[in-house]
Amino acid sequence: MTFTNAAADEQAVFWNERGGRGWVQHIERLENWSAALNRRLFDAVAIRPGERVLDIGCGGGLTSAEYARSAGVSGAVLGVDISETILRVPRERYAKTPSLKFLCADAGTHDFSNEAFDVVASRFGVMFFSDPVKAFANIRSGVASGARLRFLCWRSIKENPWMGAPALAAFSVLPTPEKLPPGAPGPFAFADPDHIETVLHCAGFQSVTCEPVDELLALGGVENALELLTHVGAASRPLAEASPKDREAAREAMRLVLMENDTAEGVFMAGATWLVSGEAA
Repeated sequence: MTFTNAAADEQAVFWNERGGRGWVQHIERLENWSAALNRRLFDAVAIRPGERVLDIGCGGGLTSAEYARSAGVSGAVLGVDISETILRVPRERYAKTPSLKFLCADAGTHDFSNEAFDVVASRFGVMFFSDPVKAFANIRSGVASGARLRFLCWRSIKENPWMGAPALAAFSVLPTPEKLPPGAPGPFAFADPDHIETVLHCAGFQSVTCEPVDELLALGGVENALELLTHVGAASRPLAEASPKDREAAREAMRLVLMENDTAEGVFMAGATWLVSGEAA
C-alpha cells in the first residue's frame, strides 16, 4: 500500500519538533526499556571487523555505537535519522569515534547509490516510510549483493500491551483516534509478516524471515513509565492536544493500568516484535 508524501512530511515535522523533544527528554528511559531487544538485534546483526553499516532510525546512537565497536577502526557506521533534534545527542556522545558518522535524512529517499554497505540494520526505524517498497528499493541501491538486512519492528498493538493497555485507558477519557488502515505508516505498519515479505521481495531482498521476539519490557517505576508513555506512544498526541482536566484524568487512568503491572523491580509489560532478516538479491 502506498501513501502520499504528506505522511512523510508529517513524520519529519513531528520528530523535529514535539516528538523529537520528547524523545530527547526521555532518552535514558527509552534506552533502558529496549535493552533486552537490543541484545537480540545485536546478535542477529553480528557485525564483523571492517564492515560498513547503515543504521536506520538511529535515534540517540546507542545501536550505531555498538555496531562501530564491532566493526572496529577498519569499518564504518552511518547512523541516519529524520530528526535533527534527536541527532544532536549522538553527535555529542560519539564525537570522538571517527568511524561513526550521523546524517539527518529520510533513508527512504536519500541517495545511497554511491555507498557499498555490507549491513543495513534498524531498531524500530523502518515502519514510517510513506512508500515502503520504494524506500527499501532505495536502500537496496546502496548495498552490495548479499548484504545483510536485519531490523526489529512491532507486531500488532494487541500483542503489545505495554503500548496498547495504557493507551486504551487514556481513550476511556479522550476521543479515540481514527484507526489507520493496515500498512499505513506508523509503529504497527509491519505487524503483518506477509506484508513485510512482500515489501522486501519487491524491493530487491531475498531469503526474508520474520522471527517473533517476545520480551517483558522494563518501564521503570509507575511514574517513570507514565511520563514515558505520556510523551511516546499511541496516546501521546491526544494527550498533548487535550484540555488540562482531560489530560490529567487520562493520565490517572493510565497510572492505574501501570500500577496493575508494578513489581518490586518496577513496571514490566509484554512487548512483541518481529526480528526481520534478509539479504540483498
